[in-house]
Amino acid sequence: MRRHKHKQPQLIANLLVADVAAEGKCIIKTDEGVIFVEGRPGYPMPAPGDMVDIKVVNQKKQYREAVIERIVTPSAVRTQPFCEHFGVCGGCKWQHIQYTEQLRFKQQQVIDHLTRIAKVPLPEFQPIVAAEPTQYYRNKLEFTVAAGRWLTQTEVDAGERMDFRAVGFHVPGRFDKVLPINHCYLQPDPSNDIRLAVSDYMFAHNLAAYNLKTHEGYLRTLIIRTADTTGQVMVTMQVAQDHPDTLAALLDHLRARFPQITSLNYIINKKKNDNYGDQEVINYAGTPYIEEQMVSSATHPPLTFRINAKSFYQTNAIQAQNLYSIARDMAGLTGNELVYDLYTGTGTIALFVARQAKHVVGVEYVEAAVADAHVNADVNGITNASFFAGDMKLLLTDEFFAQHGRPDVVITDPPRAGMDEPVVRQLLKAAPQKIVYVSCNTATQARDIAWLDEAYRVEAVQPVDMFPHTHHVENVVLLTRK
Repeated sequence: MRRHKHKQPQLIANLLVADVAAEGKCIIKTDEGVIFVEGRPGYPMPAPGDMVDIKVVNQKKQYREAVIERIVTPSAVRTQPFCEHFGVCGGCKWQHIQYTEQLRFKQQQVIDHLTRIAKVPLPEFQPIVAAEPTQYYRNKLEFTVAAGRWLTQTEVDAGERMDFRAVGFHVPGRFDKVLPINHCYLQPDPSNDIRLAVSDYMFAHNLAAYNLKTHEGYLRTLIIRTADTTGQVMVTMQVAQDHPDTLAALLDHLRARFPQITSLNYIINKKKNDNYGDQEVINYAGTPYIEEQMVSSATHPPLTFRINAKSFYQTNAIQAQNLYSIARDMAGLTGNELVYDLYTGTGTIALFVARQAKHVVGVEYVEAAVADAHVNADVNGITNASFFAGDMKLLLTDEFFAQHGRPDVVITDPPRAGMDEPVVRQLLKAAPQKIVYVSCNTATQARDIAWLDEAYRVEAVQPVDMFPHTHHVENVVLLTRK
């Protein structure tokens, strides 16, 4: 039998990392074509301006993929990473790049996507809105409790038997390996202490962590939500079996240790995946929600948003205030407009602009989110907002417009996939005077803008940095009828 020889990885020396590419990768340009290079556990993270030796790990028809074997000359944009888990943990992949340079790369990403994909006339871009703070800015983190811990090379070489349970984040590219986190710079106190307390309790009481391969074990995930403006804290523990006494002991321990927890919940999920969107959340102690506040007007009290364990709420609440203010200002509301808020979620943008509009119609495909939007409208005494659940491309019909009115302004904040083309076609038929497009993916935003070009021109572009030390960027575009 003929044996197939394994092709040895190609090693190439002294190459310049030219720029940032999609999804946070970097790009190297050679006479033989482009090479995309990214960091992986055990390999250095690239930065534009590095001179590097690389190892090609994947050969495609039009490009190659590689990792860095050695940094020959480090880039001038580099800075010292602040987290001990940098390079293995999947978060904060840009913390080795100076923040001012991160902003420049993100701004250029917006320009490139709108220029190359949308291919429409564009105004001068406004400078990106920087985040402040750049650490401890997230209000939600989800930690995996798993039976498979990521081992350092030293531990692998030692070959000793050890306890593989861990509470932390998945290592990129490994669904079954979790990196235990000593200190995370993403979420403010008491997030780190709560996570470590769950980990300590697991070892002290010998609780089984869930095995993602065999689907055995008990503890699955730990979800922590914090409210920046009220200081309220929500903890939700997801377990794989119904063991009331075991669960009560753990939750009582957390209640006693952390009196600042205002909402303590649990989920019994017997499925083979950790997705809890279809699972019941049971409130164990405190309220089943926490509250976050947001100032929408200098002449009105702050809005209060109730956030439960499944609610979508912008994970950077401080920058969300800036993002929504930009969207509202672009809309230029006078109090006489009918506004449609598409992909409204729990109604945050709809309620944020409602006091400056005649009426707001929020549309969202997740029924539970629409229920939250109704609750938030009632909590804030807002009566000029209506919310409807359904598939956007099926709901936005001529009959819907006839019943609820054709919008003067549309604000749309779709998921990363952008708007479906049928939704864009319905917008063209509805013919609002303005469309304010909020996006977390400027590539799909640019595609949708190209579809709208037959009737709308781009008047303003405003990038916003919602997630420091990552490649992600939010962008707001104002389109007006031609």
